[in-house]
Amino acid sequence: MANGSDSPFPLSEMMTQGFEQTRKAMASYLDFFQKNIKASPLLETDLNKKMKTYMEQNIAAASEFAQKVSKAKDLQDFWRIQTEFMQAQWKAFTEQMKDLGETAAKSAPNVMKGLSS
Repeated sequence: MANGSDSPFPLSEMMTQGFEQTRKAMASYLDFFQKNIKASPLLETDLNKKMKTYMEQNIAAASEFAQKVSKAKDLQDFWRIQTEFMQAQWKAFTEQMKDLGETAAKSAPNVMKGLSS
């Protein structure tokens, strides 16, 4: 290829670079989140622990997607990978939001008790 890339689908290289930048930004946010949780024991709740776990899972999924899309053979392959990723992420997002909502509802009475003490 003219740009010296081994990728059979040049757009995937741009996408890989974009996703790598996004992954780094998400990892920085996760690091910031973890430091703040450790700084205050009040923030170390089940809800925050689950949010941290879900962020880690989402970062890993985005990283895996970037690896797969970088190997796309053509535009059709790229869209197949993209579609599979988006479907999996919507399913994960739905499950994560349901779980976080249930966890928040369970922990709300304890938070209210702590505030009234």
